Amino acid sequence: MATRQQIQSLAEEAICPICLDFFTDPVSLECGHNFCRSCITQCWEKERNSCPECRMKLTEGSLRASRVLASLAEKARKLKLNQKEKEISQEHREHRFIPIKEAVEIYKDGVKSSLDFLTEKKSTVLQMEQKQKRRISQIREQASSLQSHITSEFAEMHQILTEKEQRLIRDLREDEERILNIMQKNLRELQENLKSTEERLSELQKQLKQTDGVTFLKVEASQKRRISNDVNELSLANGEICIEKFNGPLQYSVWKELLDAIKPVSVTLDVETAHPWLEVSEDLKSLRLTRTRTRTQWSPPDTGKRFTDRPCVFGSEGFTSGRHYWEVAVNRYWSLGVAAESVDRERVGQVSPETGFWTIGRYKDQFNINNSLVCPLPVGQIPRKVGVYLSYESGIVSFYNADTKSHLHTFTGNKFAGKMYPFFETCDEKKWIRICSGSEPSQEKRRTLRLVTSSLMSQ
Repeated sequence: MATRQQIQSLAEEAICPICLDFFTDPVSLECGHNFCRSCITQCWEKERNSCPECRMKLTEGSLRASRVLASLAEKARKLKLNQKEKEISQEHREHRFIPIKEAVEIYKDGVKSSLDFLTEKKSTVLQMEQKQKRRISQIREQASSLQSHITSEFAEMHQILTEKEQRLIRDLREDEERILNIMQKNLRELQENLKSTEERLSELQKQLKQTDGVTFLKVEASQKRRISNDVNELSLANGEICIEKFNGPLQYSVWKELLDAIKPVSVTLDVETAHPWLEVSEDLKSLRLTRTRTRTQWSPPDTGKRFTDRPCVFGSEGFTSGRHYWEVAVNRYWSLGVAAESVDRERVGQVSPETGFWTIGRYKDQFNINNSLVCPLPVGQIPRKVGVYLSYESGIVSFYNADTKSHLHTFTGNKFAGKMYPFFETCDEKKWIRICSGSEPSQEKRRTLRLVTSSLMSQ
């Protein structure tokens, strides 16, 4: 039996050097090289009577059919095919054969496994599809709600602007009418005086033309007083429209009215909730940290309202509805915002919405959102005055740089329950933080506040 090497050697002898396949109708040239007839014919169409192998010049009609090569090529072709069949047979020699039913069951198990996997995958995708649809619906509802909110807010602002415009125009008309009435009255007096003067002037001119001396003297003697004594002192009525009121920066006054529409609240500090290390001003508008007042030196009675874990304090008034805004001048160490009445005041721990605090804060040059993870707040300029805005029904707490009127951060998607209080915290012993918005307490209220503070400090 021919070996693989023998078959390979035989195959190489039966291969045309032009098409590199077994000879088909092989021919021999005078130089002894062999080619397929079609191959050498096509080759000679480009380079006539020259051997492609040795480049020997040949005479015309020098092609001789080679039956030996044709037979050799045919045998080599068959041996090559048989060898391939044997190799294929060798590959399948170790294969096991089983009944068709058994094979079907085996493959059915595989198909069932794939079916189960795809069924589970389909269920997962369907759940994700439903969640995505719900999320799309939520976003649409949220966008629709926000659009209604924007429309309502701008309608209110348009109304404020319209009312402001009408009020300014009405004031302008009233000022114009008041000033013009004075001027027109004075004009009428001037015109009456002018008419009287002209009449007297005409009389004097007639008197000067009198030729009868006796008559002249009689007329002159009948005058009660000299003309010079009869002339009233004349003056112009002055009046000016207040240019500053109507031609000044109207945007500023309008902005103040828009701000008033948010219902700025007069926030004061609740000393009963203040940490013992916090010093609160007499007007209950300012606070700072002071370590000179230790717990032993000033230990006000614990009413259950006081923060004992961190230097915090609540505002005096809590909110259960509405929109409210206040501003606070800050120092280098502070946290501001709102907090739920129900927060743990003995163990505050992490200040975040999850624990009932919606705040931002600053520690030296770090400006953060106080969330479950403290997140740096990217701002171009750390504010000196911070505005806090609470919209109870909308579940929104927003913060603004009150100096530049720019937005800092907003907590959204909250559902408030119970009272929400203004929240303040500071660790600065040198500088106060001070509530800027709202009216100052009255003298009577100040006296009451001093009495309350003194009473708490003396206990």
